[in-house]
Amino acid sequence: MAYSNSKLAGVFFFIAATQFFLGLIVAEALYPGYSISQNYISDLGIGPSSIVFNISIFILGLLSIIGIYFLQHAFHFKIVTILFTIAALSAMGVGIFTENSESMHIIASFFVFIFSGLSAIFSCKLTKYPFNIIVILLGLMSLSALILLIGNIHFGLGVGGMERMIVYPILIWMIGFAGFLITYPEKS
Repeated sequence: MAYSNSKLAGVFFFIAATQFFLGLIVAEALYPGYSISQNYISDLGIGPSSIVFNISIFILGLLSIIGIYFLQHAFHFKIVTILFTIAALSAMGVGIFTENSESMHIIASFFVFIFSGLSAIFSCKLTKYPFNIIVILLGLMSLSALILLIGNIHFGLGVGGMERMIVYPILIWMIGFAGFLITYPEKS
């Protein structure tokens, strides 16, 4: 059975986000004394959990790139393609350039955060009500948390907790967007 481009995009996005979410949990469990409040997410890339984290975030980016290929063929919507591609390539960069590569890692992380949030917001043009409102809110939540983290405002969550307020809305968006694409009606 042949699958549509939108379904294939959705499958790749779903696998990408889900495996990273689970990889993040495994990496946190493998890192003795790791604090989701006090440690940055990227600390997982240089500690005892580095193999799990770095491979998982690289796969997140790689599978997203494959999904973006199918997304572009399904909808021909360049703005989301460009924004999401930058985010996906940057995610791969985070897996390659760990915190030990200071400036490269910071740039890659920042690009993942900003371009993922923008991807979520602009994906509203592809989705239908009320999901189009939800994707905008998830993107705005992520970008707002990024601004707060940069401003060193954590609301008691610590740097790790605030960083998760950037990442979790994006993972939720990707999984929800994947479901939308998987169930998108086939053209007859």
